[in-house]
Amino acid sequence: MQATYTLSELPNVVKQLYNEFKGVPVWAFDASMGSGKTTLIYQLCKFLQVEDEVSSPTFSIINQYKSPISNHIYHMDWYRLKSEDEAIQAGVEDILYNRHLCLIEWPSIAEGLLPTPFVLINITIIDQHTRQLTAILQ
Repeated sequence: MQATYTLSELPNVVKQLYNEFKGVPVWAFDASMGSGKTTLIYQLCKFLQVEDEVSSPTFSIINQYKSPISNHIYHMDWYRLKSEDEAIQAGVEDILYNRHLCLIEWPSIAEGLLPTPFVLINITIIDQHTRQLTAILQ
């Protein structure tokens, strides 16, 4: 899947993304700082009717949300992790294999832990208001 979008078009992109990949439990968001990873995850959680506060788990590493559509959703931010061993110690491995939806920012830090298949989502900054998303099943 590929889409170019602005912030106002993001809800439609999220719907398309979810409909295409809803059967895949692990989604890895690979993009530069400030590209909109957390914003995209926020919109996805909104689409999935999450009532919890959705925020970046940069310091906690893992946030858990409840969704009437997707049950449990785990939002992980691996930015602060230094290695796969540190990710394992943080408990991410158990979550990756629990079959609940896992949304991971900065997946390259512990890419060897990702189960297959997973969805790799790249976000590229086109300009201040426009992003391009590419999602591929790995």
